[in-house]
Amino acid sequence: MYEMNLTLDLPFDAALEKIREILATNHLGIVSDVDVQAIFKNKMDKEIPTYHIYGACNPKLADRVISAEPNAGTLLPCNFIMREEGAKTIVSFMDPVPVLGLSQSSEVHAVAEEAKRMIETVIAQLKSG
Repeated sequence: MYEMNLTLDLPFDAALEKIREILATNHLGIVSDVDVQAIFKNKMDKEIPTYHIYGACNPKLADRVISAEPNAGTLLPCNFIMREEGAKTIVSFMDPVPVLGLSQSSEVHAVAEEAKRMIETVIAQLKSG
């Protein structure tokens, strides 16, 4: 499987605020934001519900990956999406193990396992409220 997901019984903005807080307490931050909804509207005049692709990063883990294999930076950061579905928000985190598993470096693989545990903690905290 390439992702781990959950549904939050929150509107998008409230879900984003909650996720930012929980990511921060787990030493992760959002380093990029792709507003897919706006891109589709601007480039194709297509209306879709709110949909964002975010890049989550822990600088210390990213440093370990880049130090072990500089070109493995192409596999960073750990992406997650948030999309609106009615009054709820779907959140889907990329599983870093298969993605970073593309590298041959055992250190990069170790980082992937550590990052996965961090993301699983974030998901558990989101589920518990």
